[in-house]
Amino acid sequence: MFGMWNEIVLSGFADEIDPNLDKQIEVIKKLGMNHIEMRGVNGKGLVEYSLDEVKEIKKKLDAEGIKLSSIGSPIGKIKITDDFEPHFELYRHTVEIAKIMEVPYIRMFSFFIPEGEEPAKYKDEVFARLARFVEYAKEHGVILLHENEKDIYGDIAPRCKEIMEAFYGDHMKAVFDFANFVQCGQDTLEAYEMMKPYIEYVHIKDAKAEDASVVPAGHGDGNVEKILGMLKAAGYQGFLSLEPHLADFAGFSALENNGAKMKKMAGDESFTLAHDSLVEILNRL
Repeated sequence: MFGMWNEIVLSGFADEIDPNLDKQIEVIKKLGMNHIEMRGVNGKGLVEYSLDEVKEIKKKLDAEGIKLSSIGSPIGKIKITDDFEPHFELYRHTVEIAKIMEVPYIRMFSFFIPEGEEPAKYKDEVFARLARFVEYAKEHGVILLHENEKDIYGDIAPRCKEIMEAFYGDHMKAVFDFANFVQCGQDTLEAYEMMKPYIEYVHIKDAKAEDASVVPAGHGDGNVEKILGMLKAAGYQGFLSLEPHLADFAGFSALENNGAKMKKMAGDESFTLAHDSLVEILNRL
């Protein structure tokens, strides 16, 4: 399977299939997957649920043989100028959810920078907040996965590397997201060279540089196949997590054998397309 690359496990943001957890599980299992990077459940963010409600969600997942690869949290996805203390309380709650879900990984971010301002101006505050996150992660045995997201401090590779040089260790590691780098004008091959010592987890989505549109893996400028090949050669073991963002993918009809007329994809269609595009690449590696 996957060109004998047996060390990787497919996961994904199943809330892009459907808000309903039953539908998410149905499609995940149909694709032969048994992991979810859980972000939204039944129309609400996982981190918005009480711990008792999270326990009920966990029971359902257990009954279906589904595990989490990571909590797809919004931690760090606020403005650097926003009050930090309420957000830190949400982070504490998220850590407790991770414990209930029996997953060490929490996906997170490094704060939105005010539009038009230099990120360097906010570096000290960003790093002070990240330091608090990491210290708490150490105390509670979780692993923070920093995602390179557009318009946050750690959006381009040099600043992602800065963060990793300061915090990388048992409790802070990097997510590599191809499309997000493309959308920031960051060459992904350059990003990979800078980030390869720190990559713990990979998000699978691709994008076109010309208009920042998200496309299936291998159809954009993210060098997905080349970088996955390098990860394989480097001995990468772990998750490849599908984050399709393809509901409005304009090229869907061109990828259909019957050349059907342009249409908006349903969530299960876009997730399946993202899955199949990745599997095609993996089978070539």
